[in-house]
Amino acid sequence: MIRFVVRAAVAAAAALCALAVHAQTWPAKPVHFIVPFPPGGSVDPLARVLGARLADSLGQQFIIENKPGASGSIGTAFVAKSAPDGYTYAVVFDTHAVNQSLIPNLPYDTLNDFAPVMLVGTAPLAIVTSPAKPYKTIDDVIRAAKAKPEALSIGSVGNGSMGHLAVIVVQQLGGFKVTHVPYKGGGPMMADVMGSQIELGIASTAALSTNVKAGKLRALVITGDKRSHVMPEVPTLAEQGFPGFSSFDWWSIIAPAGTPKRVIDKLNGELAKALNQPDLRKQLTETLGMDLVVSTPEALQKFMTSEVERWGKVVKANNVRAD
Repeated sequence: MIRFVVRAAVAAAAALCALAVHAQTWPAKPVHFIVPFPPGGSVDPLARVLGARLADSLGQQFIIENKPGASGSIGTAFVAKSAPDGYTYAVVFDTHAVNQSLIPNLPYDTLNDFAPVMLVGTAPLAIVTSPAKPYKTIDDVIRAAKAKPEALSIGSVGNGSMGHLAVIVVQQLGGFKVTHVPYKGGGPMMADVMGSQIELGIASTAALSTNVKAGKLRALVITGDKRSHVMPEVPTLAEQGFPGFSSFDWWSIIAPAGTPKRVIDKLNGELAKALNQPDLRKQLTETLGMDLVVSTPEALQKFMTSEVERWGKVVKANNVRAD
């Protein structure tokens, strides 16, 4: 019995030593960043620019793999099932928190099957219209929608997207009704708004700012709790009579549950160093329109828990279905 206990203790000590050595030598081989969306958009370029900086600082290749489908859940499921050895991560979008309640039989648990690494940044959404339309403010939209319920249409990047859920809540708070039109992406949706095929659109300020600055779209309001640095002239919903409401797109990095904490902390530290480089900060804030957060793993877990709970209630209360 004593011999067994000693052997078990020795084995446990050896395992701890192995983990410590693993963390110190990590990365000893290429690291994989899984992007659960197609090339383009905002998640893919973020993963690529971060991967390049990490490769420079850590001396190992960071391989970017796109595994799109099912609102990001296919690629994310791949990461959930990957070995928790510190060599596979997912770069996820705000859909990660919504999918838990939106997609039936999701093959993973959003909060328990992953280890948080970092909340990289956020960006508010904006409601836009064509300059050819008569709407100059969100109040103009609300008055028109109350006069003719469901006559106005608003496009988003899909059922259950952050834009769709934000519209649901704002309608309920404002006592008006518009018709939601789901699109397969921001490009087709913006084209239809600019072409006056639909009255309104909602997407991240990052996706819309170029066309707004070019005068092809008119931004009416943003959903952040403060004005956006890429659209400083556009008021927030709080300023327009919706105090306390805000919603954001956001970008995070997560790992399979069980990934060694020392490895996660090392990656978090290297990401923080990269994101504090002035040229990269400028690229992400101006090109992708992000408000950088650069969180700890613990802060990401708290944030994710809050987002899953908050938007899960909206999905269930309004019987929102995936595309």
